[in-house]
Amino acid sequence: MEQRVAISGPEVILEGRFQAGRGVGGVVVAHPHPLYGGSMDNNVVWTVRQAFGARGASTLRFNFRGVGGSTGTYGQGEGEVEDLRAALEYLVQHASAPYLVVGYSFGAAVAAQAFLRGLGGADAVLIAPPIALMRLDFLSQVPSLAGIVVGEWDDFCPLAALYGLMAGRPVPVPIAVVPQADHFFGGREEALFRLLRDFPLPGWPEASPRPEAAH
Repeated sequence: MEQRVAISGPEVILEGRFQAGRGVGGVVVAHPHPLYGGSMDNNVVWTVRQAFGARGASTLRFNFRGVGGSTGTYGQGEGEVEDLRAALEYLVQHASAPYLVVGYSFGAAVAAQAFLRGLGGADAVLIAPPIALMRLDFLSQVPSLAGIVVGEWDDFCPLAALYGLMAGRPVPVPIAVVPQADHFFGGREEALFRLLRDFPLPGWPEASPRPEAAH
């Protein structure tokens, strides 16, 4: 069962939910845009938590500054990088390695920036990075990128544009496509759950599919 936790960050206290896993590994999940209703209760964030919980990993979802019970105000994407750093530090203190950061939409952009600026000790999986809405031309340079997940019909992360952007990366990154899904994955949560549950990750045990559902 998830526990309510408070995560201390630079000048903020972040509201979070942590669940200890039955196996190895820890995952922190970053939510979509705070100014458009994004929070740790988002359907994709919840699906990520469920998928990695099914793998036996410990999970931590949290609200960026100014969202829900988190103090502070929207940080223009800059403050949120520090929030993510604080959340990963909390995860490392409470879960065993390996560690993974999974960011969705705005959360994917924040995660990409954090890793570009030296966030270490974890790998990243980006879900639907909003390349059509935010300047993410640096995406191919992000270190420790273990994979990208995108919906087939995502207008905010068009497949052709994403493939073109990532073509310049010396070592290819797996790009997994959820069929018939748009940017919000409405009605496609089960497909996303299964993809993430079985997604191959460097240093992680092979996934063991279990009957847990995404809802």
